[in-house]
Amino acid sequence: MHTDNDADSLDGATREFLAARPQLFGIAYRVLGSAAEAEDIVQDAWLRWQNADRTDIVEPKAFLATVTTRLAINTAKSARVRRESYVGPWLPEPVDTSQDPQVGAERAEALELAVLLVLEKLNPVERAAYVLREAFDYPYGQVAEILETSEANARQLVSRARKHLAAERKERVSPTELQRLLEVFLAAARTGDLKVLEDVLAADVVSYSDGGGVRGASRIPVVGLPHVSQYLVAFAPRFWPEAEIRHVEANGGPAVLVLSGGNAVALLTIDASAEGIDRIMWMMNPAKLAPYVESLDG
Repeated sequence: MHTDNDADSLDGATREFLAARPQLFGIAYRVLGSAAEAEDIVQDAWLRWQNADRTDIVEPKAFLATVTTRLAINTAKSARVRRESYVGPWLPEPVDTSQDPQVGAERAEALELAVLLVLEKLNPVERAAYVLREAFDYPYGQVAEILETSEANARQLVSRARKHLAAERKERVSPTELQRLLEVFLAAARTGDLKVLEDVLAADVVSYSDGGGVRGASRIPVVGLPHVSQYLVAFAPRFWPEAEIRHVEANGGPAVLVLSGGNAVALLTIDASAEGIDRIMWMMNPAKLAPYVESLDG
């Protein structure tokens, strides 16, 4: 039998959890690159919060962030094994950032799809350290506590992640320039204009299609300007004539939703440096695309 106090404390606990929820989702999503997995972790954190002895918890938000981060790290370790058997390239699951531009964080760091793709190559603890520090502005002492390590090691983890990102991604173009390049690229890709494609693509461009095994998605990344431009030209007459285009936002950047017969078939995003477009990402996996499309229309 519950007393009124129990009911009050559960109400209070619910309020505290709901206040922390955007941040919890934001941490888990950045560590995992999967909105579906992040939702599962937030749900798990809620159950643990309900069952915890909350009388001893001084800072609910810190407790919840710790639980969520550790759950995300464990999931990331098992996800690595699952992703080894994934069909074709794995890309992060897109999220609609038009409602919450920073997805629960202090800053929009570690949110762009291309950054999440690079972070995926780090081990889960390095990734979590980077996310907590760069996106959520946690002091190193708190990062160390959450990760059960020393402050010096926490600094080392963040520094390694920063170096890895800097090595993998050259200086980025401005959001305005990225939007312009996406429009030029889209027009050239749709018409199969080889000359324009060669102008806007960087020499070391890579095109990734995450189809999760669906038909028509390339099973391996297409690498280098000659291959990517020829692939796009060959692909144009098969893919674009029936397609409708919708300009959307995903992960804080411009994106293009490609529809066929009213159904979303791909989400196109790019990443670019001063040398041109260096990453083209096609999300074609229906399981990853559907939740994003629902959130747009929701």
